[in-house]
Amino acid sequence: MEQLHKNHKTLLKPLRQALYNFDRVSVLTELKHIMAPDVLVQLSYPFETLQGAQTFFDIAYQPLNNAIPDLERRETIVMAGDSEDGSHWVGMCGYYTGSFEKSWLDIPPTGHQVSMRFHEFYRIKNNKVIEIQALWDIPEVMMQAKAWPMVPSLGREWHVPAPATQDGLNIQENHLSASSVKLVEDMCNSLGNYATGGVAAMELEKYWHPKCSWYGPSGIGTGRGIKGFRNWHQIPFLNGMPNRVGDVEKGYLFGDGNYVGFTAWPGMQMTISNDGWLGIAPANQQITMRSLDFWRCENGVIRENWVLVDILHVYHQIGVDVLARMREFNKARC
Repeated sequence: MEQLHKNHKTLLKPLRQALYNFDRVSVLTELKHIMAPDVLVQLSYPFETLQGAQTFFDIAYQPLNNAIPDLERRETIVMAGDSEDGSHWVGMCGYYTGSFEKSWLDIPPTGHQVSMRFHEFYRIKNNKVIEIQALWDIPEVMMQAKAWPMVPSLGREWHVPAPATQDGLNIQENHLSASSVKLVEDMCNSLGNYATGGVAAMELEKYWHPKCSWYGPSGIGTGRGIKGFRNWHQIPFLNGMPNRVGDVEKGYLFGDGNYVGFTAWPGMQMTISNDGWLGIAPANQQITMRSLDFWRCENGVIRENWVLVDILHVYHQIGVDVLARMREFNKARC
């Protein structure tokens, strides 16, 4: 099985190289080469569900490259494994970057280098990509353009780093994959104990390193240590949506050495019943949440966690068009 995972990484290597150098012909050629004709692409709002390599390129990549003519994709983690249901995945995270020269999604250009985090998961069967689940951190671009029209983040907004161990592109110790998955799965299940036992029942100290870093999406930001994680993410999140339900069995959890990936579309459901999260007024709005995650485990605890949430999709579900509000926010901008 380990060799199969290596083969899947190798399968995607030409596409990864084409995205790094970003030549349109090469990127489209590689997409068509590795993707099944009916590949299902689940991409963050406003792109949503796309089908086929050509459509994916035309709707997502070409406009981004028009806005960032020197576009390149830099990866920080590339991992592969199989989920409990037997499906095979390659998970990659990093960021797209280049000089933001023209408007994209009506975000005004800066003329400066920008970065946009991505989490992308590729499901592979018979040596073809049959599904992609991916989040692009569009709010991060809006913030760099000083065009974010919603509430400020509670956490730290910055250029989220690669793994502290700098081994995300050369993952070793594959014998640890199962124990890493077990650690993350137990931690996620323990978080569910909050409903009956409160914070103490989640046993955060049991699963998280004292110096852990939780790298949240733009709009939420980074929290350092258990205290930072709770202050800048968990407390507002649980206050606003105490009935939130996340079930790893509804998604795909897989490990590669010390790394664990999770993807689901969506992975959580909840009701915004109280105040406290993202400044959203509680009106018992029922929503789902797309959250794609990477964890790095170290000596039996979680040291780093990269998290992207489709924030624009959350607002969309409660009737707030962030992109329209951004256009109003910037219509008098010179």
